[in-house]
Amino acid sequence: MKIFLIGMMGSGKSFWCKKLSKKLKSGGYDLDFLIESHEEKTIAEIFAEDGEDYFRRSEAKILRWFGEKKTFALATGGGTPCFHENMDWMNKNGITIWIDESIDMLVERLKPEKAHRPLIQKLSDEELHSFLTAKLVERFPFYQRATYRLQGKDISDAGFAKIIKEHA
Repeated sequence: MKIFLIGMMGSGKSFWCKKLSKKLKSGGYDLDFLIESHEEKTIAEIFAEDGEDYFRRSEAKILRWFGEKKTFALATGGGTPCFHENMDWMNKNGITIWIDESIDMLVERLKPEKAHRPLIQKLSDEELHSFLTAKLVERFPFYQRATYRLQGKDISDAGFAKIIKEHA
């Protein structure tokens, strides 16, 4: 089983990836971490030094490494589905699960993390809400193409178990 987790920053992709990898007894990977390891730079440094286009090309290349793997859970970056036909590729090579948390929940989770996230570190809490709302509107056409969409109470062990059962 190949699972690609998509969604906005703060939606819980990394958290659920760890839980799913244990449940599946398989690898659990974080795409941003793999990019940082491969590039030997933080995401912020890559954006600052090389630009977003370079980052997105590197992201797409590393994502494609997962075409060779048989069973895994992968937490993608929030923008991953939106570039280089990544969403089509993920849908062809596994199942995609959109973890669709509310903007209010994302804001609450991200407030204490702002200093560690370059895209939002200089935003006030009100600006953060507006920023996330705009990003979701921009990314919605890609996210909505996910195989599954979990929202609210369905973002749970039971919600993920139901999806895994369908593909076991």
